[in-house]
Amino acid sequence: MQTYAIRSNVLFLDSIMNREYVQTIHDLPTEEKPRERLMSQGPEALSVKELLAVVLGVGTVKEDVLEMANRLIREYGEKSILAEKDAKHLAFEMNVPIVKACVIVACGELGRRFYDRNQSNFATIRSAKDAYEYLQDMRNLPKEHLRGLYLNSRNHIIRDEVISIGTINTNIVHPREVFRPAIESNASAIVLAHNHPSGEATPSSEDIEITKQIIQAGKILGISLLDHIIITKDEFVSIKANY
Repeated sequence: MQTYAIRSNVLFLDSIMNREYVQTIHDLPTEEKPRERLMSQGPEALSVKELLAVVLGVGTVKEDVLEMANRLIREYGEKSILAEKDAKHLAFEMNVPIVKACVIVACGELGRRFYDRNQSNFATIRSAKDAYEYLQDMRNLPKEHLRGLYLNSRNHIIRDEVISIGTINTNIVHPREVFRPAIESNASAIVLAHNHPSGEATPSSEDIEITKQIIQAGKILGISLLDHIIITKDEFVSIKANY
């Protein structure tokens, strides 16, 4: 009888199991692996997931590097993950080793430092619709995210930060967590946004209460809350304008 040795934790399925197979880096021909494609075709040819896989280098015992990259982008959002500045926060929220979280945060910081700082290139937010269009990557996130867009006096985004992940309520979201990045960045105003994966755009009583608390705290600090919007896959609602 012939035997087989399995040398990795790659998932094998039989006809009884009804699970989706997630492609790993071991499945790819050598020339199709992200690092090899980067060398042969240049970085422009790689998807965001593949670029992140190159940055991460290798996966963990439990998760292949492509699986990890795909999960991070799917659950955190493309813009959010490179905007994150707190490696400990990223490691905790996304369940990745702190070393890998540090690499991601460092890459994001390098990008910010080398980015053309011409003010005309900054995204400008003047309405709930502007915020919704900028935050398109939140439409399909599987978990609820609270995100803060921090603006200067010209309504240009100077900081984009994930404040919390999980059900938004007053026990989790405190004004200090919202205004800390604003104070650090010398922001003049804030736009808050969170997604409802359920697809229901109507704000909860908690959503409305949090918005009122942030407005009041902002008056004391001299940092205004321009809006708080709820984002779903197909629409958005401005809490400040409608409630």
